[in-house]
Amino acid sequence: MYAEKRAAMGQIATEARDEALYLILSTLGLPLDSDPTVLDRSLSAAEYAGVSQVLRRRLVEHVPAAYITREAWLGGLRFYVDERVLIPRSYFVEILPTQVDPWLKAPGRVTRVADVCTGSGCLAILLARHFKKAKVDAVDLSPAALEVAAKNVKGHRLSGRVRLVESDLLLAAPAGRYDVILSNPPYEPSGHVDRLPEEFKREPRLALDGGPDGLDLVRRLIRQAKTRLKPGGILMIEVGGGRVAFDREFGRLEPHWFHTEDGSDCVCLIQAARLGVS
Repeated sequence: MYAEKRAAMGQIATEARDEALYLILSTLGLPLDSDPTVLDRSLSAAEYAGVSQVLRRRLVEHVPAAYITREAWLGGLRFYVDERVLIPRSYFVEILPTQVDPWLKAPGRVTRVADVCTGSGCLAILLARHFKKAKVDAVDLSPAALEVAAKNVKGHRLSGRVRLVESDLLLAAPAGRYDVILSNPPYEPSGHVDRLPEEFKREPRLALDGGPDGLDLVRRLIRQAKTRLKPGGILMIEVGGGRVAFDREFGRLEPHWFHTEDGSDCVCLIQAARLGVS
């Protein structure tokens, strides 16, 4: 059915069966870890109507599943989402737990972190849970996105450690330097965004469009990081399909590319010293 309706995948699941099962279980109010055999029964008229409406929205109207259920999962955590924010998905979720700390002299003493282009606030929350002594600035240009982030920060009981900041990258971020700056910025080339499937076009273009070659915000963030990182600090950026272009322009900074399970290896780390911070 998904293929027949040309439903695009990749926002919360890569397999149509997994997404369909998720939507049905959510609609019926059943635990998401239920055995699929729980559905081997007749639905009531109300249940049938509810499932039919949800599948119509997903397959006919091409509404992303996460916008239907108003939730997304990342790193085992649930986040509220709606059309004001990009649906959470990032390679940082597999990188942060094991690959980042070796690049820090004293990861247990990290006190200040920035998540730039925070969107729903999901990565800021994961950062706060990883760096347990750190204050995290969750930065975004969109006031609407920050409203969603505020809901998630409160829901995860991190209001005392995660501060929401409306800023164009780090231009209006609070003064001072960071141990860690992380960003999953808009990195899709504008022309590619124009050709995205309907599901992806329902996400905020501001959160996807990285300019003609996808690196507009990346260039600006690297410039800003020179004056916002502490000596010994690190900058981490996810660039999607822009790795070759990034290496061509910024190879002199000797970026380290983290390994990801699917082999895309599209998240890099740049040490403060490579940016001239001392």
